[in-house]
Amino acid sequence: MKNIILLFIVFSSTLTLLAQETFFIPTETRYWNSTKAYNGYTLFGSGGTTYLIDMEGHVIHSWKIGTNPRFTEGGTLLDAVGGDPSNSNVWKELDWSGNTVWTYTEKRSNYHPHHDFVKIYNPKLGDSTFMYIANKDYTSAQCLAAGANPASVSGGVYTGVQLDVVVEVNRAGKIIWEWAFFDHVVQDFDATKTATYGVVKNTPGKININMTGNPLKSDWLHCNSMDYNQTLDQVVINSVHGEFYVIDHGNTFVKNDSAASVTLAASSAGNFLYRFGDPYKYGQGSAPSFSTNPEKTSTGNKQIGGAHDIQWIKSGLPGEGNFLIFNNGQNLYEMTPQSYIVEINPFLNSSGTKTSAFVDPPTAGYNVVSPANSNLMKEKKNISKQITWMYSSKNNTSFFSTIGSSAQRLPNGNTFVCAMNSGHFFEVCPTDTSIVWEYINPFTRSGIKKIKTDTYPTDNAAFRAYRYTATHPALAGHDLTPGKTMTGYDPSYLVPADITAIQKIAEQINKGVVSQNYPNPFSVNTNIEFDLPTDQKLSVVIYDLNGRAVRNLANRMFFSGKNTLVWDGTDDSGSKLNSGLYCYVLMNNNIKVGNKMIFTR
Repeated sequence: MKNIILLFIVFSSTLTLLAQETFFIPTETRYWNSTKAYNGYTLFGSGGTTYLIDMEGHVIHSWKIGTNPRFTEGGTLLDAVGGDPSNSNVWKELDWSGNTVWTYTEKRSNYHPHHDFVKIYNPKLGDSTFMYIANKDYTSAQCLAAGANPASVSGGVYTGVQLDVVVEVNRAGKIIWEWAFFDHVVQDFDATKTATYGVVKNTPGKININMTGNPLKSDWLHCNSMDYNQTLDQVVINSVHGEFYVIDHGNTFVKNDSAASVTLAASSAGNFLYRFGDPYKYGQGSAPSFSTNPEKTSTGNKQIGGAHDIQWIKSGLPGEGNFLIFNNGQNLYEMTPQSYIVEINPFLNSSGTKTSAFVDPPTAGYNVVSPANSNLMKEKKNISKQITWMYSSKNNTSFFSTIGSSAQRLPNGNTFVCAMNSGHFFEVCPTDTSIVWEYINPFTRSGIKKIKTDTYPTDNAAFRAYRYTATHPALAGHDLTPGKTMTGYDPSYLVPADITAIQKIAEQINKGVVSQNYPNPFSVNTNIEFDLPTDQKLSVVIYDLNGRAVRNLANRMFFSGKNTLVWDGTDDSGSKLNSGLYCYVLMNNNIKVGNKMIFTR
């Protein structure tokens, strides 16, 4: 059997998860470069609980809510209730002790909140408010009147159509502003409506109600993230289908007149100020496609697909005012898909000059970029000139996530990333794109695990994760004494000094330093042999497939040369274990190596 290397190796801009190839992944903190990481506390929700951990993975605090949590500037924890980011109509703010200090429920039966929300300070109102995304129901008659093509739906009738809206409520729970995609549609199907709805290609400020490949349906746009810029008084909202849109809040909001605000938001003043991601959707770019050779594909002018967590980089941070988004990489028609982190400056023109107004991305133009390496199995593609920074791992699958996920710009210029599918958090340095901190969420559907085995995606998912410091209003003045880790084990992670040693150990493993146990399979005893280049202290532990340590076989000094241990299939209490697949792991400080073996009774 092939050796298993139960560790992460981080070299330069490469994030290589060797355990991914061998199905056994140690959880919690895996690597920490304390001199380059932005040291603080990481917040994430998993399995209905929100955890706040330090850099080593010690739990600082937890709350019994955990859907899509984040701290507010007011010092509270804000989250949706119910555990499912895609469907929740109740939100709560909790204090440090878990007491509810504010709650809101969407009670309208034709509104279906989902995914994202944000607490803001509304400068025109002079008070904090709450915004959220919801799907709103529309009738067949409304869709046809707006120019929808009835032939695109079986039977010629639209049923169950939903388009997203952004709703704003004040602290008393009163709706004070609402913006709807349906109020900003354009179509080319019915010429008699052109004067009212415009022409798709010439109207980038509206969305095509007859979008190619995506006929009207429930959750039509599937918007999954939003953000608010107080300085600009604008909102940005992202659709999973490959675009995000900027809309004007300040010039469509009327203080103390919600009806006037809704009317103004539905007018031309509420049309998109900017959109990015897929200009084909408004007739100004080419779509992803296959060539005459079905093994060759093109991403066209599409830049993002399945993306999540659109945001403005906050004032005072490197890249302030730019957009940052986790580009999941779905539906980009790359032969080998992968995820990216993308930073966009919407004010750049074709010469790379920053202007004072939003520039339509097709006007800014594209650079034709070749893949960095032939082994990526990718074709050349068009990259928008407005993209100022983009990160991807050299190994396509190192943080590929099909859904969810987040990215956060940190004050030291690093970017903190959460890949939802694998509960994978890491921090990347912008100068050399090296990884300076890495963590695997140990909370799985079957419990908290020290070792994550091969599972289907999202088994240990975290929708998003955020990094905060002790000076944040939610943490200042509270007891931040580290507790145990989530697994209860002492932290065991790599540091920069380990990298050279890991390279040497990896080379020795490839030369067969850790031999396969024999006999294998076995029913009575088996021999575990390994060669050591020097005398060193090792612990040898047997794990089952659930990541539980079932037998501590040894913890002592071993001499250089060949060493042999014998295991008889019993646990620490001397009881015979069940037949199955087990793993023996040799550990020396942060270095872990091992093999699989089969025990039969």
